[in-house]
Amino acid sequence: MDSYITVKKSGSAEIIEKKSRFIAHIFPVNGEEEANEILTSIKKEYWDARHNVYARRIGVNNPNQRYSDDGEPSGTAGLPILEVLTSKNVTNTMVVVTRYFGGILLGTGGLVRAYSKATQLALDTVGLVKMTPFKKIIIKCNYSLSGKVEYTVLKNEGYIKDTMYTDIVTYIISVPENRAAELCKALVEVTAAGCEIEEGSLELMPIDL
Repeated sequence: MDSYITVKKSGSAEIIEKKSRFIAHIFPVNGEEEANEILTSIKKEYWDARHNVYARRIGVNNPNQRYSDDGEPSGTAGLPILEVLTSKNVTNTMVVVTRYFGGILLGTGGLVRAYSKATQLALDTVGLVKMTPFKKIIIKCNYSLSGKVEYTVLKNEGYIKDTMYTDIVTYIISVPENRAAELCKALVEVTAAGCEIEEGSLELMPIDL
């Protein structure tokens, strides 16, 4: 399971260049079908716009990339959007920039700058996260060891997802995969092997960038 960078949430941002409105809509996506549905929805909502340009990257190790200029001069719209995404190594992301023409031609350079600027502003607005593999670990211990367990978990970049109190304390925690072995070793040492440790599955968790 590999980590990757994507957008934190859906959102939008708008700029105006020489009376033309550029509205950048940005979405986290997990597949081509979802991206296509978003594009269809945006085109339906902004049916009266001159252009609905898009670019998207999907996948981790070798992202599938696609873009469209939607009637703008070739290379002046979709590609600049895509280049903003690739420059930040952002994937599993769909961007649609809606343009309402303001009556003044921007030229090729002006279009590239406008579409790039709108996309960057949208990225800044929603923020980025690094989806990182975390391992689930279940820890069972006596109440007398709970303080040491909690301290050791936090010290090793883990966090406690749930705690159950019965005749013993049971913690369900998540820890970055690359810290899991070190955490388990530390727990054995700090509790003198006094806790029961069960390693579980991996899941991707967002870390703010």
